[in-house]
Parts: sequence; C-alpha cells; structure tokens
Amino acid sequence: MSGDAGQAGVRLTTIAREWGRIGCIGFGGPPTHIALLRRLCVEERKWLAPTEFEDAIAATNLLPGPASTQLAIYSAWRLRGTAGALVGGVCFIVPGLVVILGLAAFFLSGGVPRWALGAAAGAGAAVAAVAVHAGVGLAPASWQRAGTARAARLRWIGYLLAGGLAAALTGPWLVLVLVATGVLEVVVRTGIPGRSTSVSTPLPLAITVPALGGLAAVSWVAFKVGALSYGGGFVIIPLMQSDAVTHYHWMTDAQFLNAVALGQITPGPVVQTVAAVGYAAAGLPGGLLAALVAFAPSFLFILCGGPHFDRLRTNPRVLAFLSGSGPAVIGAILGSAIPLTLALQHAWQFAVLAAAALWLAAAALWLVAARRGVVGTLLSAAAIGVAAAALGLPIT
Repeated sequence: MSGDAGQAGVRLTTIAREWGRIGCIGFGGPPTHIALLRRLCVEERKWLAPTEFEDAIAATNLLPGPASTQLAIYSAWRLRGTAGALVGGVCFIVPGLVVILGLAAFFLSGGVPRWALGAAAGAGAAVAAVAVHAGVGLAPASWQRAGTARAARLRWIGYLLAGGLAAALTGPWLVLVLVATGVLEVVVRTGIPGRSTSVSTPLPLAITVPALGGLAAVSWVAFKVGALSYGGGFVIIPLMQSDAVTHYHWMTDAQFLNAVALGQITPGPVVQTVAAVGYAAAGLPGGLLAALVAFAPSFLFILCGGPHFDRLRTNPRVLAFLSGSGPAVIGAILGSAIPLTLALQHAWQFAVLAAAALWLAAAALWLVAARRGVVGTLLSAAAIGVAAAALGLPIT
C-alpha cells in the first residue's frame, strides 16, 4: 500500500453517496461491509487494486476497534485523503446509528407495547447462539495461522480456553488475558522484546473510575470499547455488560440483551451497541456521545497510521502478538455466550436459544451467508417473542 492518499476525480459527493448507501444496506456486519466495499472499490469502480484492498483488510484487522468501519474509512482515505476519510466514515456510520438510537428510544421508554417487549425478549434470547456462531466462524483461519507444529497448536488451544474462561468469569479483566496471550506468543516466537522493539498493546479495559458519573462515565465506557478493545464485535460484549449492568447499573441484563440484538439486526458495525448503552445512561445526548467517542479512535488510527500500514502488517512481533491474542479473542467470543445465556429469565427463551443454535449450525452446513443467517435468526426469534407475548407468556 502506498503512503500517498487521494485519487483525483473521486468527488466527496460520490464518496458520501456510496458510503452512505453501504451504511444503509449493510445488514450483516463485517462480512457484508467488506463484500460491499470490495464490490464498489475494486470490482465496479476499480478505485483500488485487489491486492491493495486485501492488504487493507489485513492491516485494519491488526487495530483495536471495529475493523470493517476502519476499512471503510481507509478506503475513503485512499481516494480523497483526510476529507474523504471523514466524509466516508461519517456517511458509513450515521445510518445505522440513527436506526439503533431510534430503536433504543422506543424500547427503553415507558409504555412499550407488550408485543414489542416480546419481540425484544425473543431476539435477545438468540444472542448467545449468535455469539457462538461468530466465534466458530473465525476459528478455522486462526487455527491455520498457528501452523502445523504440535507446540504451536497446543498453545492455540490454551489461548482459546484462556479467552473463553476470562469472558465467562472475569468481565472487565478480559482484556488483560488478551494482552497476556499476545505477549506470551511474542516471547515464545521472538524472545523477550527489547526497548526498541517492544510490542504496543492496549491499556486494560478493566481500569474503572468509580467517581465518574453521567456523560463522563459514558465517555469512558465508549472510549474503552472504541480504542482499547482487540477483536471488536462480540468480544466487547462482556466488557460493555460489566459496565452497563454491573458497575453503573444503567441497564438490566434483559435490556442489555435487547441492545446487543439491536446492534445485530441494524445496519452498521456491532460496536454501535454502545450507542444504545449511552442512551440508557443519559438519553439522546448519551447515545450520541457514546457513538462519537467510540468511533473517534477509528478515524485517528487511519488518519495517523494509514501511511505506516505496510510496516505494521509485516512486523514479526505484531504478527506474533496477533497469533497469540487471536485465538484468545475467539475464545472470548465463545465464552461471552455464557453470561448472555445466564441473563435469560424464562423457559421459552431457552427454547428459542436452542432453536437458534440449531438453525445457525444448519445454516453454516448449508453454506448460507453467515450474517444473513444471523439477521434472519434474530428476526425469527423476535417473531416467536411476539407470539409468546400474544399467548400471555412472561416476557419481562
């Protein structure tokens, strides 16, 4: 990838229109976003070479935060520099943000119709199955990266188990395990890093500031999600759940499950779940602030780091760190299903969870597009929840 950004002839209005369109139709999360961006930038408009786009995917996956959002920002940056990155990133993010804030306002307000509460309870019941589906889908590529050496594969299994246990048991301390597995793999592969070649790792998300309240607390939670979390997607769920439910008591477990489900069925990245958390904490200002703080690091990473992506993705210590933290992230995604399942309250919800797990497993075997299957599963679970409400089953 070249360090020079910007292609003459690509107007900002074109970037706004195309990135906004992807933001509106991008139901399905990162796989859908990547496919739509590739079709636009590589296949249809030929703005980027195929190898450059693949390198961009690899580089943005090295960064903390939502990788598909960073890919969208980077692609726009390559076309029109800083202005393109800002316009493209904002237009990509805003459609899903508007939808999730509207749904959060509806579901967190008083007087929600019983059918809507049932829909939320049904969709929330399927979230744990979606988490397992996401983790299983990531495992083959990570396993292949580990290589064929017996010791490397045993370490991979150990990292996976460590991440799963940490997500299930430790809450906000999860990121310490992710960092530790990455550093351990660096030491195993390259020796103890010296001062000039040390691996840059994120600060622990377990850091909390109990004295913070209101918008300051929302900012802190959103910053941890957007700037300090490796893996993105479901790996942030146990971290947000600990803050939103246990530490600050902004939401109940059921409301948090609903927020995660909303983040899955709306267009845009899963990280937008943090906007629903911010709304629960401080209304519309809290939701907007949470989104701003959570996504700001993605813009900074691209604007400041874009010219250096080549060195980042070929650095042996960085690659070793990812080889250790990668399986731990997958384990964390799988492990997040445990607290999500424990948050369920009613027997019919466990039945919905079992049905969702079976359907997603069948969809994977039939090679149904991963996140299309996820969205359909959540919508089906929501429909079951509506039926449960109509039958008079408990929903809250």
